[in-house]
Amino acid sequence: MAGTYSQIYIQYVFAVKGRQNLLQKPWRDEVYKYIAGIIKGKNQKSIIVHGVSDHIPVFVGLKPAMNISDLVRDIKNNSSNFINDNKWVKGKFAWQEGYGVFSYSQSQIENVYQYIANQEEHHSKKTFKDEYIEFLKKFNIEYNEKYLFDWLSD
Repeated sequence: MAGTYSQIYIQYVFAVKGRQNLLQKPWRDEVYKYIAGIIKGKNQKSIIVHGVSDHIPVFVGLKPAMNISDLVRDIKNNSSNFINDNKWVKGKFAWQEGYGVFSYSQSQIENVYQYIANQEEHHSKKTFKDEYIEFLKKFNIEYNEKYLFDWLSD
């Protein structure tokens, strides 16, 4: 019986609803670990989960049987419940609708890893909005700014 072999590397980017700065440092790492656990529980490879207070990039080695949108849906739903169950924010925590997803080759893994690991430093120089639009342009993704994330006045 022939096997299926693959090498698919995906970066997801999703934001806190209203782009509020709700992912606070005292418990943010717990959320990253929880998200990595969701990915592993879906039999996918979590390469790195790390972000800032208003958005998270997630880098995953994806098997072809996993639907890209199903994985991000499960990550967002389960991590929202985790944050709310721990009562880390006042009111109800939620992620914004939508997400960005970008693919990479094997040779880019280390660069993407380092980029995600250094999110705080990176965002001290560039806004999330500017960065996200750069990604869309770099990957030749047509978009309507009206349907992008709710932006704060970065």
